[in-house]
Amino acid sequence: MRSLIDILELSTEELDELLNTADDIIENPQKYAHKCEGKKLATLFFEPSTRTRLSFEAAMYELGGHVLGFSEAKSSSASKGESVADTAKVVSCYADIIAMRHPKEGAPLVASLNASIPVINAGDGGHNHPTQTLADLLTIRRKKGRFNNLTVGFCGDLKFGRTVHSLIAALSRYKNVNFVLISPKELVLPQYIKDILTAKGIGFTETADLQEAMPELDILYMTRVQQERFFNEEEYLRLRDTYILTPEKLDNAKSDLIILHPLPRVNEISVAIDKDPRACYFDQVLNGKYMRMALILKLLEVK
Repeated sequence: MRSLIDILELSTEELDELLNTADDIIENPQKYAHKCEGKKLATLFFEPSTRTRLSFEAAMYELGGHVLGFSEAKSSSASKGESVADTAKVVSCYADIIAMRHPKEGAPLVASLNASIPVINAGDGGHNHPTQTLADLLTIRRKKGRFNNLTVGFCGDLKFGRTVHSLIAALSRYKNVNFVLISPKELVLPQYIKDILTAKGIGFTETADLQEAMPELDILYMTRVQQERFFNEEEYLRLRDTYILTPEKLDNAKSDLIILHPLPRVNEISVAIDKDPRACYFDQVLNGKYMRMALILKLLEVK
């Protein structure tokens, strides 16, 4: 039995395998329509979610399986004080695989150590979000055709952005990938991640100026300043509108730039950008479903 808590638990060969499976699902959906008949996915979401929870559920239904679970902590026994470990043990009696989102870093890991079925980390606090990274990777490969030789800009909340942390970890294993880290000083990438990049000899630059960085980018990954990660409302309000991507700000961008965003957006990408062919964030949403289908198949060891 295997779980997925961190994207680095998957080798690059396994990533290729999952990406290839997702491509095949896109081309041949009927081939997969009954692969998980009789199987049940439990979605344990202790934190609000639209895309991740619904895409996991859609993924399991499209594989012919069933879904049970809850969408907020107060509708579970966690509201009575039940531990994550006990919840995992209980749900293992009812389901074949678990997708868990939790506001506390490490909670899905605790669940995986106590469950008797596979556990997928669907986001744990500001730490990690491996299945969003799978969606990001599929989008990049389908749009760019490669992971090597790319300059990737991450803009916004790099401190708490678990999607940023996971994608940097995944892309750092490929050749000649350079990162441009665009954020206010209060929301810079955590030092431990920068130390890892330095130790690996991976190039990165830090700037607060999106316009200055734009011309060199192959990928721009925008992020929301996350109100739920702030202890200080005043600090959140001061920083939330630091970067707003408008059509004018793309004047100096490459014609084949791709713009990604894990969503939800607030106002950091103007809706006017949606019509630009470089906007790929809704492609990411759909690709997330296909990658979660591929991952469920892999962890349930369905051929």
